[in-house]
Amino acid sequence: MITLCLRQHKFTMSKSNFFTGQPIFSQLINFLPKEKIQRISKEHHADRYCKKFNTYHHLVTIMYSVLNKCDGLREITTGLLGWEQRLTHLGMTNHPRRSTLSDANTRRPAEVFEAIYLALLQKYGQFLPDSRNKKASQIYIFDSTSISLFQEVLRAAGLTPANGKQKGGIKVHTLMRSDQDVPCFIKYSSAVANDSSFLKEIKLPKKSVLLFDRGYNDYRTFNSLTNENVTWVTLRRVRAVYEVVEEREVSEVHQKAGVVSDQVITLGHNHQKNNPRVKSRLVIFIEKSTGKRFEFITNNLKKSPLTIAALYQRRWQIEVLFKRLKQNYPLRYFNGDSENAIKIQIWCVLIVDLLLKIIKRQAAKKWAFSNLVSMIRLHLMTYIDLFAFLKSPEKALLSIIKNKQNRQNNLTLFSP
Repeated sequence: MITLCLRQHKFTMSKSNFFTGQPIFSQLINFLPKEKIQRISKEHHADRYCKKFNTYHHLVTIMYSVLNKCDGLREITTGLLGWEQRLTHLGMTNHPRRSTLSDANTRRPAEVFEAIYLALLQKYGQFLPDSRNKKASQIYIFDSTSISLFQEVLRAAGLTPANGKQKGGIKVHTLMRSDQDVPCFIKYSSAVANDSSFLKEIKLPKKSVLLFDRGYNDYRTFNSLTNENVTWVTLRRVRAVYEVVEEREVSEVHQKAGVVSDQVITLGHNHQKNNPRVKSRLVIFIEKSTGKRFEFITNNLKKSPLTIAALYQRRWQIEVLFKRLKQNYPLRYFNGDSENAIKIQIWCVLIVDLLLKIIKRQAAKKWAFSNLVSMIRLHLMTYIDLFAFLKSPEKALLSIIKNKQNRQNNLTLFSP
């Protein structure tokens, strides 16, 4: 049913049929399963004591602010008020007031938006992967990014400024599946929280591959992942204690490619019986182009050292994800000072990003993601078929203008 919907958008538009009875924003939110959202809202009791501004209206409002890069409640409410005659297309009967939106950001639990995002990922996740790279579905990448806040909601690390006011900060711990390129697991903490405590919360299918940086240093979790038949690859911490068990031979081909050594090691010291120790493998690799030295640690003893290096190189994919989110969406200014409001906005950013990734995948023309976001932002309330517009923006807009002129000429011709 989803495939039919997407194909219908993509393939059935004729050259003269660019106009649609709904603005682009309305076509975008048509991807939201309204009944599912209502069911999730009911499960989380998110609309208790709510008369008009329910979870769906709240979601659409924040999505509007995300797509328009609104930096405050006034921009959101006045923007929607300016398009009040078109709100019915968005499934809204009234434009929200600032006080209503502020109260909803404080009181409605952010967990309901998390549940909506995960439901959308389950519904549309099949449209995200590249079918040419099936092995990527087994590769997961885990990392965190910090977002500075101008309020002391979650106090950040660092020296206190001269004015005595210290910015807050929230750290977003993110797990993504390599082939989907969107988060599949999110946890929040203050910017000063230790990363390693979050690694144990990840549950992966057997035979998965997990990539993470040296900040997630938890030897007990390393052993648990090995017992669960999950391959993990990370970097050795500078102060990590280890004992060399076996020195493996490195072929001439691998040496020329940059492999310095390949060793079987035991991580951890044995000063106390309860201290966890990890049987693993240390691969030292020097990148030829930059001369940079990497010390990879993994529990996989079978793959070639070059494969281990290539796997860890995939970890940079999550850095690209963080860059994409911060560049294209409003994550510098938030629509509320509470921790709950900040989490709601981040979840809505992820929802918008997921929907735009689906649209990019289905569009006939290959778009750079930032260009796609900008084009949709500029024409958010334009009445034009979304996929026909993305196929040829100028042609689609000129066709609408030409049709309007023809209608006006026909009216003039037959007027008394």
